[in-house]
Amino acid sequence: QVQLVESGGGLVQAGGSLRLSCAASKDTFNGKTLAWFRQAAGKEREFVAGLWWRGDSVALADSVKGRFAISEDNTQNTVNLQMNSLKPEDTAVYYCAARPGGIFIPRSMATYGVWGQGTQVTVSS
Repeated sequence: QVQLVESGGGLVQAGGSLRLSCAASKDTFNGKTLAWFRQAAGKEREFVAGLWWRGDSVALADSVKGRFAISEDNTQNTVNLQMNSLKPEDTAVYYCAARPGGIFIPRSMATYGVWGQGTQVTVSS
């Protein structure tokens, strides 16, 4: 099955930007829904954004609308999360996840069967 590898995390000041990427190994993203979740220290993992690979469906959490964007790069075979206007409360480990695709983007982590190892994003005030 597909394996997911995240990259692009780091330390940034409030108001700055970061771009996370999720790459596939051992398979492709064809027919899959890809999502980004995040987990802050002491909190539950929460949905951030998702898309249906080569489908026409995208979803964003209300907390990141207007600041974050999720996109697919068909040439690089990656799913990217562009994060702008970052806030200290965006600090978390960000995870890429995959599941069978469809027009509806599930926001429950329980429905995603494949996960990456996570990448740390730290936003300083």
